[in-house]
Amino acid sequence: QLRFVESGGGLVQPGGSLRLSCAASGFTREGFTADNNDIGWFRQAPGKEREGVSCISSSTHKPNYADSVKGRFTISRDNAKNTVYLQMNSLQPEDTATYYCAAILQGFECSHVFYDYEYEYWGQGTQVTVSS
Repeated sequence: QLRFVESGGGLVQPGGSLRLSCAASGFTREGFTADNNDIGWFRQAPGKEREGVSCISSSTHKPNYADSVKGRFTISRDNAKNTVYLQMNSLQPEDTATYYCAAILQGFECSHVFYDYEYEYWGQGTQVTVSS
């Protein structure tokens, strides 16, 4: 089945940057590879619900962002490498969370509203800690 592996997390000072990677392998139950799917990034901080951060269309590569990260985060994808990236700049302590990527279900598409039930094939996550 389709599988995602996130990497690139770590400890960074406020104002710093990190680039997360989401590497895909395998196929969806419909037989598609990740480059045929819109991909999203979510995050979950301790004691909080998982929230959508960004997503990117498979066909147009059009991105969408949560208001909390707009102007600071940039999502991109390299279909040749089956990888989606999340460049995070001007990081703040409130960005501290475990970051996950996932593929959107058939019938849904990347939009400015993020519902985690629209996504599946979740990765194991990568921890981002922003602290001085």
